[in-house]
Amino acid sequence: MTFLLAPLLKYLIIIPFVGFAASLFIPARMERFIAWTSLATVGFHLICAWLFIAFWLFPGDFPTYQTTEFSLYESPDYQFFISFYFDKVTTVFLFIGSFLILLVTVYSSYYLHRDNGYKRFFNALLLFYLGYNIVIFSGNFETLFIGWEVLGICSFLLIGFYRDRFLPVKNALKVFTVFRIADMGLLFCIWLSHHLWHENITFIKLTNSEVVQAQIHSHMTISIVISLMILLAAAVKSAQLPFTSWMPRAMEGPTPSSAIFYGSLSVHLGVFLLLRAYPFWEHLTPIVILVAVIGLATSIVATLISRVQSSIKTQIAYSSTAQIGIIFIEVAIGLHDLALFHLAGNAFLRTYQILVSPSVVSYLIREQFYNFIPRLPNDKNRALRKLKYSVYLLSTKEFYLDSFIYFILWNPMKWLGRKLDGIGENTAFNFIAISTFIGVTCIYAKGSIPQSIYYLFPTFFAFVGLLMVIRSFTERRNAQFSWVLMVVYHFWITLAVSFYEESNFIEMAIYLGGVLLSGIIGFAALDRLKTLEGKIDWNDFQGHIYEHPDLALIFFLSCLGLMAFPITPSFLGVDLVFTYIHTEQIDFAIILAISYILLGLSVIRMYSRIFLGPHAKTYHEVPNRSS
Repeated sequence: MTFLLAPLLKYLIIIPFVGFAASLFIPARMERFIAWTSLATVGFHLICAWLFIAFWLFPGDFPTYQTTEFSLYESPDYQFFISFYFDKVTTVFLFIGSFLILLVTVYSSYYLHRDNGYKRFFNALLLFYLGYNIVIFSGNFETLFIGWEVLGICSFLLIGFYRDRFLPVKNALKVFTVFRIADMGLLFCIWLSHHLWHENITFIKLTNSEVVQAQIHSHMTISIVISLMILLAAAVKSAQLPFTSWMPRAMEGPTPSSAIFYGSLSVHLGVFLLLRAYPFWEHLTPIVILVAVIGLATSIVATLISRVQSSIKTQIAYSSTAQIGIIFIEVAIGLHDLALFHLAGNAFLRTYQILVSPSVVSYLIREQFYNFIPRLPNDKNRALRKLKYSVYLLSTKEFYLDSFIYFILWNPMKWLGRKLDGIGENTAFNFIAISTFIGVTCIYAKGSIPQSIYYLFPTFFAFVGLLMVIRSFTERRNAQFSWVLMVVYHFWITLAVSFYEESNFIEMAIYLGGVLLSGIIGFAALDRLKTLEGKIDWNDFQGHIYEHPDLALIFFLSCLGLMAFPITPSFLGVDLVFTYIHTEQIDFAIILAISYILLGLSVIRMYSRIFLGPHAKTYHEVPNRSS
């Protein structure tokens, strides 16, 4: 049976891809055709998926399938290949996902009737389902990261679905900011895994307990860091402490997207990552304890917060987070069957709760009007009453989790950016030209430079590249200058990597190919917008997508290319760049990871401020800032 089923795995990825591609070419006015295309895609996928599961269950031995489909790049020291994997965990996530996506698609076809973004919603929904399937079928971290990136950008698109309003766009940016931390964790995990295993490790190889234990005992520090990075990515994706606050902000999108994304599927992918990597980190007792502690702390804090929320979606969000915290505990102590059952129950329940939330709110408003009786305090113990009031106040403030993320992520970058704000365009370009000349000269004069000094050059030039990204991050006057700095950053990373002997022209061309093309197209789009509007003011949201939707789409695709999204060869190039970094050069890796986060934030924030939000021109109806 294995030789029959294993080759079919790729078709469970191809079906949603074909449906998504087809939906792009349907005119926006043809609502019925859009809905039927989406229903046909997810319905056919459900039938195929459930038949696949039935044949997999039939023999009774529940085999594990691992396939290597094709290789994107190969060299003597490196291989990037697409691999698919199927086991019990995949089965549960496939069953849940295929059923709930069909349910939400049917619901959405009526719920969003005559909405201006009808086609846009179903495009994003099908793209999300494609990314979800890539993640759950992934056979290695590289394949998983492709789907992970797709899900991240779909989150931004669906949370900011009402793109002419201030709050949805602002919250979409907030969530995307936090998700970049998870991306960084996964990138670090991939980088260190290459050094630990000296190959593109597959998940089926991780199930070999003897080999894994031998590697862990030989490389304890690297193993712990890899496990911490996996936990970081999982905690962010599943809204565990201290990253819990993004979950209610993600509810700004339409009710169906809130249900499928943050009620059922996307938010549970952190649990999926822990389960998939469990054969590795189960041997590290401190990591097991940490997973359980994070889950316990999250379940307590999220429960307290959910009890005091006035918004039904926020209540559901924090309640779901609390349950996922308990699932983290179940995974940590090895109760995986219980964790999967618990996960399925939580996914179905939260989807139902969010989908019926509008009608429930309507009913409760009427019920409260006629039958509300305020509760009177009955605690005679003064100390206990003070404690309850303190916890209540902390809960209403969401334990200051949002402020904490702002403090550790935004404030340091803004402070440093203000220090660099005095660097003008001429100064920056002169510095870039002189430094590039010095860098190229040092590469060719390697023999006359002491090895101890030459070894520091990659980190130095990567740090200068980071300063460019930070300067771009805080630029508010000249959008084109900010864009050029982000493009030049990639050239500086190439310069930094060129100091390694093993670097070669082909791999650098792969890295820069997509970046250069995206940079040119994006700059041209900004120049065209400046010609049409006279100037580009991006101190606040401008909403130019209202008048220039085609230009906004072109610039958005350029942004994806510049941040190495998997639509250009630069996505592969980022992985190649990380392979050059030696394990003892942790400072270089940290600088590169921070730059990766900030670059993504800078380009998406630039797109959001220029094209999204309330339109700067008020010759038509414009939503209030608080809407």
